[in-house]
Amino acid sequence: MGETTDEATGGPATDPGELLERSLAYALGSVAGVETAGLRRGTPCADWDLGRLLGHLDDSLDALYEGLTGGAIGPFPGAGEFSGAACGFRRRACAVLGAWAAGPPDRVLIGERPLDIRVVAAVGAVEIAVHGWDVARACGQIRPLPVPLAAELLPVARSVVADEDRGVRFAAPVTVPESARADERLLAFLGRRATEAG
Repeated sequence: MGETTDEATGGPATDPGELLERSLAYALGSVAGVETAGLRRGTPCADWDLGRLLGHLDDSLDALYEGLTGGAIGPFPGAGEFSGAACGFRRRACAVLGAWAAGPPDRVLIGERPLDIRVVAAVGAVEIAVHGWDVARACGQIRPLPVPLAAELLPVARSVVADEDRGVRFAAPVTVPESARADERLLAFLGRRATEAG
């Protein structure tokens, strides 16, 4: 039997709440390895040090929670500084999952644009998982993205990242063989090399 596709996300017909949960679990493992003394170290996100990347992750969780509980997400703030610890990130992650379990609205306003909640959750899962990989790499951890998770996130990323996003929100894609593992292809599509040192 062939893989079924979710028309809303462009990816496999997986529960977006499950994708969020798996992405958050992976990112939590990465954030747990952060030592606040090293927040100035570089990351695979060229313009952000580790502190700014973690601040952006916190902002992303806050925005997801806002959408899941209030049905709207305001303009995204710039990446702030990360001043908390792994326990703060864990609290935010649990709040997001709790909001999903409580029954989010069908649609969320992003500015003036309504989006299907499944799209919002799936895109959030991509962002959280890939930035979780960035955090691990910045901290010198070897934590490959789980291949089954990456395989489900890759079509989502391909459906939402357009050419005009390159050089603004995303780096140019990196060429890898189609035979590469799904985690390598996902990272490459988003401008990262899975084997590159942080």
